[in-house]
Amino acid sequence: MYSRLKQTRRYFQVILGEVILGSVGVLFIWDAFPQLFPARAHEILASFPLAMIALAYIVYQCARRPACLELIKAIMLAVAFLFWAANQLLPNYRQATLFNDIAIALFVLDVFLVMVGWPATWPDESFADTFAESDSKRKT
Repeated sequence: MYSRLKQTRRYFQVILGEVILGSVGVLFIWDAFPQLFPARAHEILASFPLAMIALAYIVYQCARRPACLELIKAIMLAVAFLFWAANQLLPNYRQATLFNDIAIALFVLDVFLVMVGWPATWPDESFADTFAESDSKRKT
């Protein structure tokens, strides 16, 4: 029964991913043929995949049950996507530029933390991470 639940969760993840990728495809259709869409469609089409991938990533991380610091980092990345989505959805809103700047800061911080190896965790095989020998243990 456990493997059946695991398979069901996998199907859900794949379907959710396909919906999100499909929404990106619709965004590109808007780029090619904007006259086919109503006014303000771009704002919704641009914000939807960003918000959905943020939520999907949090669900994925919760299912993985990462360490506390990893979960905090995942939430930070999801929040960056949500601020970016808010900027796309409300471009004429007074705080849109602030939303964009917060998203940029969180994305930059996330990449910086990856570069410095924080939090120190085992590689995640689902992202094709590999083990690397530390510099101190390498033979020269």
